[in-house]
Order: sequence, then C-alpha cells, then structure tokens
Amino acid sequence: MRKLSLFTLLFPCIFCACQKPQAAPQDPATPTAETVIAQVGPVSITQKQLDDRLAVLGQEDQAFAQTAVGRRNFINLLVREQLIALDAKDEKLDQSDVYLTALEDKRAQLKDIYNEYATLLLGRLWEENMLEKGILSVTDEEINAYYDKYPYEMTIKQLIIPDAQTADAVWRELKRSKSRWKELERQYSKAPDQSKGKEITFMPGEFIPELEVIAANSPTGSVQGFVKTAQGFHIIMKTRERRLSLKDAAPRIRAILENQKTDAALNALQNKYKVVIYEQDE
Repeated sequence: MRKLSLFTLLFPCIFCACQKPQAAPQDPATPTAETVIAQVGPVSITQKQLDDRLAVLGQEDQAFAQTAVGRRNFINLLVREQLIALDAKDEKLDQSDVYLTALEDKRAQLKDIYNEYATLLLGRLWEENMLEKGILSVTDEEINAYYDKYPYEMTIKQLIIPDAQTADAVWRELKRSKSRWKELERQYSKAPDQSKGKEITFMPGEFIPELEVIAANSPTGSVQGFVKTAQGFHIIMKTRERRLSLKDAAPRIRAILENQKTDAALNALQNKYKVVIYEQDE
C-alpha cells in the first residue's frame, strides 16, 4: 500500500489554491478553539484541531497558514484526512488485524511515555518541594565551610582491570616503569572507550569516593592501586592538583552539597518505604 505523506495530501490543495486564490473570510469574528471550521459527514473539525496541527510545523509553514490561501489549504488537508478516515471505516479497515495491532502497539507506547512523564514530573515537584522546605537548599555558609576544607581539584588517569590477579600484576609493573602506562592500558584496561587515554579532573565529592581518598593522599606523579569498585579494579596515577578560587569552586560545591543532601533524603526514605534489590553485584 502506498503511504500518503503530508506533501501528497497537501500539494493538490496548494496547487488549486495557487490557480484560484481564495479571498479572506468576511466574518470579522475571531474564531475560538471550539469554533467549527469544517464539517465532514458526522465529524466536526474545530479551530483547536487546526491550531494543534499548525503548532508542530516550521515557521515558514505557520506564516503561510496565516494567509487566506494558506488557511484554506490547511483546512482542506484536515478535510481530506477525515474523508479518507470515514471511507476507510466504511470499508471496515478499522476492524482489520493490521489496524487493531498497530493501534494497540501505539496505545502501549503512549502509556509508557505517559508513565515516564508522570514519574519525571513527580520528581521535579518533589525536588521543588524539598527546596522550599529547606531540606535540599545550600547556604553560603555551607559553601564556605566546604571550600575551607576542600579548596582544590585533582586530576588522575586510571586503568580498570576486570580481575584482581591481573590488576596486581599490572600495578607492580607500573610501579617499576610508569612509562608503560599507555601500553598496559591498551592491553588490559576495560574502562569505557570514551574515557580511555583521558584524564579525569574532580573536586572532592564529584567522583568515586574510594578513588578520591587515594588521590587526595597521593603525591603527584605516583601510581596507586588497586581499588575495587562495581566497575572493576582501579589503578590510578595522579597527574596534578591545583587550588581553586572560591568564585570558581562555589557553583561546583553547591552541586556537591545538593547531591549529598538529596542522597541523605533518599537514604532516609528507604526506612519509610521497603526497598529490595534482587540483582547482586558480582
């Protein structure tokens, strides 16, 4: 069956309109959303339906729709769609397996989209509510206190090795010769491709806590390892450390403290709502 595109349906209307331009409607009254602008058998087409269709079009098409010719053409498009739909129903196409299956699939898809949107909306409203209550809000005093304790950022590079035996062997080799880092990284590291060969810069509170502690207590240029996380066994090399100005650090500290307060609030909720995770870390 040949698919009918918007262009296929609209082109004859535009062509006819260009041959015989229509005058603007003489009725000065501005149509409301409920105004019926066309009737196709038992089906009424309202101004709202036209507005909804025009809202998803580009600026050029929307501008064209504001002209008398453009408005009539887009109304004709809606009329043609209803003519096709009505005749398809008369032909019992709305009772076909193809139609019913596709409709059910779309209904399930829209339900998933609706549920996802509902969850995200509740999350946003929850966060706004917690901020209004002051539970997640961060004060300047808290930022200054954090900065007094952690006024610096660190930069590291890391290898992630799947098993402890290999990690131990790689770590020992790097302790003997740091120059082999790239070679051993290519050979053994299972870090995500986007992070391989790249350095990671963070303030305390922005990265994996276990690695932050090691980096904070290591001299620049040293190789440390190996530390187990859910990702595997990490070997890190600290490449530099620098002190930040309060102006540069403040936005990052605010985000760190907001995340910490959010985590604390969620941890408290686990005492209120039972949480069971059946999958176990390997």
